[in-house]
Amino acid sequence: MKKRAALMTRNERGVASALAELTLVNPFLPRRIACEREALGERFVEHQAVWHVRSGAGEVANPNLARLTETAQELVASLRLRLEEGAVAGKAEGRIYRDLVFYALYCRYQTEYERPIRAQSSDPVAKGGGELSFPVYRRFVADFEGFFTPRGIAGKVSLPEPAHLFACFFQVRRAFHYIHRFILGGSMPAAMLRAAVWESIFSHDMRRYRRMLYRKMGDVTTLITGPSGTGKELVARAIAFGRYIPFNAGTRRFDQRFDTAFFPLNLSALSEALIESELFGHRRGSFTGAVEDRAGWLESCPACGTVFLDEIGEVAPAVQVKLLRVLENRSFQRLGESQEREFLGKIVAATNRDLDREIGAGRFRQDLYYRLCSDTVHTPSLAERLADSPREIQVLVRYLAAQMVGEEEAERLVPEVLGWIDDELGDYGWPGNVRELVQCVRNVMVRGVYYPALSAGAQATDSGPAEELTRKLAAGDLSAAQLLSGYATLVYERTGSYQKTARRLGIDRRTVKARIDAPMLARFREKAS
Repeated sequence: MKKRAALMTRNERGVASALAELTLVNPFLPRRIACEREALGERFVEHQAVWHVRSGAGEVANPNLARLTETAQELVASLRLRLEEGAVAGKAEGRIYRDLVFYALYCRYQTEYERPIRAQSSDPVAKGGGELSFPVYRRFVADFEGFFTPRGIAGKVSLPEPAHLFACFFQVRRAFHYIHRFILGGSMPAAMLRAAVWESIFSHDMRRYRRMLYRKMGDVTTLITGPSGTGKELVARAIAFGRYIPFNAGTRRFDQRFDTAFFPLNLSALSEALIESELFGHRRGSFTGAVEDRAGWLESCPACGTVFLDEIGEVAPAVQVKLLRVLENRSFQRLGESQEREFLGKIVAATNRDLDREIGAGRFRQDLYYRLCSDTVHTPSLAERLADSPREIQVLVRYLAAQMVGEEEAERLVPEVLGWIDDELGDYGWPGNVRELVQCVRNVMVRGVYYPALSAGAQATDSGPAEELTRKLAAGDLSAAQLLSGYATLVYERTGSYQKTARRLGIDRRTVKARIDAPMLARFREKAS
């Protein structure tokens, strides 16, 4: 009996395996680059190790993407022809061929997935961000069937329904776009944050996700922790906008819009009664002012939607009990009624508090914490990011400036901001994180200067002479001379320069030198050491 030839040569199998893996790997981890290199060989072009937005212009093109698409399309067409001519795929070859086809199909229809995403990004106020009808789906199904109907592959690999695969591809494109757009920076902490958010959406196993987890990830609560001002709501939005949405093959439309099902609620900004009304809804007459029945956000949130509970560490114990029930049973009641209602969406919560400490102090329920922490994401401080990559400040300032004044004017504003930071702030710790950096850029744009608030200095020093100065100032216990002396000493300790201190205070350099409080300066330096 004549031995059947393998579907792929050894070299083709290596290339196909690497391309197939690109449909499975986390695009924000180094393995993606390794797969690109394995697929392209000598044609691979070295590029930025961390995939991120470098300016307000948006994405920086990966020079290998066009080569990868071309290689995949040529290889999959060749293999399909061999199958049609009678070649038969073995079990392992069949799996590689299937995943290679998935990669080729994704590349082929990528621009169709980008259309509504780009429309929403350019006009975020517009409802729906563009039409979510996909007439191209008919052609997608024809391509899908054409690749898997040859006798040499038909029935030899498990295949998803075309509509489900189409929905997964659209989800992948959305998730990448919003993670990439919302989480800025080229430092390793920023890159690892992007990778963590990707796993919050898809898990670490894309095959399992496509098989069944796409139906279950909404049941997993995500808890985002990190200092204030580090972008926790942006992380929540990226997760929400990247969720799976079923595709209806009959109407060739998605079941819901991806950009209108995010329901953020800042719990620290509302009273307990208002939180319950906003979250659970209420029945008419349940409290003063409840003049009609009202659905809360848990009820309004569709199956593919997301309710974001910001500052959950500050919520009252009574609300914690009700939230625990939602997470345990996915059920709730409107205020003033006994009817059970089902919550269909996903909960994402965030806090800048140390929940371990809050639990120990009896302010936060331990059982609620264990319901929240099934998936955790930590947003790094700006100081952590700058410690890893000092150039991160340039990336962020350039992006922020472009958002504020446009690309052309940003070319003039960025040097002003970076110059001020280098000359006046030095190794400043940015206690307000990226949120403070935004205000720094705006201050320099409007006034040409940025001076951190005294409270930020007190926070940075934690305790000691700065706090003492703040307390005396608040109590009104300082004379004008003492205030000038104390503040001049604090600023001099930060800048290390009489000239910079004089410029910041708007007084003569000789006056600064005469006003420095030597004992206070010694205490500052003792604490710093």
